Amino acid sequence: MSLSADDHVVVVGAGLAGWTFCEELRRREYRGALTLVGEEEHEPYDRPPLSKQVAEGKWELERTSLVTPERRAATEVTWRLAERAVELNVSGPFVELNSGERLHATRVVVATGVRARQLPWRTPETMTLRRRDDAERLSRALHSLRPSDEVVIVGAGFIGAELATALVRRGLHVRVLEAAPIPLAAQLGPDIARAIAAKASTAGVNLRTGVEIVGISSEGGYSDVLLSDGSEYHARLVVAGVGAEPALEWIAGSGLATAQGILVNEHFEARARIGALGDVARFPWRGEPTRLEHWQIAHDSARTLAAWWVNGEALAPLVPYFWSDQYGQKVQVLGRPHPEARVHVVRGGLDEDRFVGLYERGGLVSAVVGLNQPRALMLSRPLLVEETSMEEAFRLAPWEG
Repeated sequence: MSLSADDHVVVVGAGLAGWTFCEELRRREYRGALTLVGEEEHEPYDRPPLSKQVAEGKWELERTSLVTPERRAATEVTWRLAERAVELNVSGPFVELNSGERLHATRVVVATGVRARQLPWRTPETMTLRRRDDAERLSRALHSLRPSDEVVIVGAGFIGAELATALVRRGLHVRVLEAAPIPLAAQLGPDIARAIAAKASTAGVNLRTGVEIVGISSEGGYSDVLLSDGSEYHARLVVAGVGAEPALEWIAGSGLATAQGILVNEHFEARARIGALGDVARFPWRGEPTRLEHWQIAHDSARTLAAWWVNGEALAPLVPYFWSDQYGQKVQVLGRPHPEARVHVVRGGLDEDRFVGLYERGGLVSAVVGLNQPRALMLSRPLLVEETSMEEAFRLAPWEG
């Protein structure tokens, strides 16, 4: 049943997914009550710039805000910021806040995103970069550094590599320590991941892989990072970029499946009257439940659920897409790379600064990756909209357009 003016929709999570959903409801002329609950005190903001433009010192944090006066006026919501949801009752449904107050609703959306994983040996001086408050703390620390100070980043995933790139551009000495022998191999496969990691040294990033950290100690404003081989790094700043995990503890008793995210259908419904968006949603992609922590998924899932609830409109299935700026390169990916997929380089070469690669799985194109090839990558998007055989992909060769 479509939403009406008598409904009350409660959205838990005031990030990109939650805010986009609220905007889309109002754009589609939903006139009922709408409440947005956010654990942080800040209005919705964009996270990708935190490890890019903000870390590099190009942007002030205010520029990441998603809420302009015009957008706020067009999106009437009841704001419940700096309040934390502690329980979801799906039969009510209602959301209980940490104050004990219950927000009774006709529909509830879970969009609480992910939180940064912490290092087991962290000290109070060890930082992460996920939230605006993290970025503020990091910015204060960076302003106190001298050019000779070393920054150690633990983890060479997307956040770690982006942050390392930004800090080198600020003129800092940056060392990245990664446990895996090839960073991002689990996400992009060994061939593409190795090609990207090879760009680190030319970008001025000291990347060391296959290492095991056994301890971190801090004293006098410095931290010592000890490795299993006995080597030790003396750093003015240590930042952990070791992944994230869904923020779903608060719905543990709801009856929704929370292992590896909330299972949803193609409309991003977990069950009748309950939706899940963005980083917490496990949505169907090529027949497999898939959870991806990407900006585009957060945005598109919000639009998909809003269209279905307001108008009963089924939007076209989304095509996963993400990008990353690291080591002076722009990495863009369509679809879902699989580490065991076969990669066909159809433009440029892996030892070059520009290439396009197609991932083949089961005889079909499962993903397209581009390094500094934005136009060729986007021209290849139709290969992921519908299932496309490798033979057909080579015949069409849209990347050559």
